[in-house]
Amino acid sequence: MNKIKINKIIIASNNKGKVEEIKKIFNKYEIEILSLGDLNIDIDIEETGQTFEENAYIKAKAIYDLVKLPTIADDSGLCVEYLGGRPGVLSARYAGEGATDQDRINKLLDEMKDAEKNKRNAKFVSSIVFIINKKQVLKSTGECFGTIALEPRGSGGFGYDPIFLINNNKTVAQLSQEEKNKISHRAMALKNLEKLLEMRVNIDEYHK
Repeated sequence: MNKIKINKIIIASNNKGKVEEIKKIFNKYEIEILSLGDLNIDIDIEETGQTFEENAYIKAKAIYDLVKLPTIADDSGLCVEYLGGRPGVLSARYAGEGATDQDRINKLLDEMKDAEKNKRNAKFVSSIVFIINKKQVLKSTGECFGTIALEPRGSGGFGYDPIFLINNNKTVAQLSQEEKNKISHRAMALKNLEKLLEMRVNIDEYHK
């Protein structure tokens, strides 16, 4: 089989936070990382999956079919024990269409206003699907465990980061980007993906 060098990867997202996190993980490789915005692609992909992995695949497949280049998609969200795993796959749409991060945070905190300290366990989950070509699809998942704070703290990150406490100490929004990249659910999923790449293919090459 002929070996072909991977020199370009498309991130199936316009979320600046996600794009920057993925770019930083792949920064050590000489691979061009492009977002949908870089390609002037404006597409609304309906996420009809019941799991994070299903939604990640739906997004990756839609963009791969469009650009015919190795494509990475992520679907992630917050799962709160007190809320029976919600908001889960609906994390981005938890407060309705057009809602802001603050709207979603306010809704979640309001639903948890009666939750005692020992009932505030939660986890961030990230599922990543990397479609290299039609025959090779890699899937990985990462999780980050913590608790839900009583109120937002910190100005970094995005999404639910300001209310997600790590070790009951700092919220993810209070961490530096470097610190976040070491412990985040997306970082864990990307590290697992890298291990799969090392086992299945060379990071610089893949079999067509």
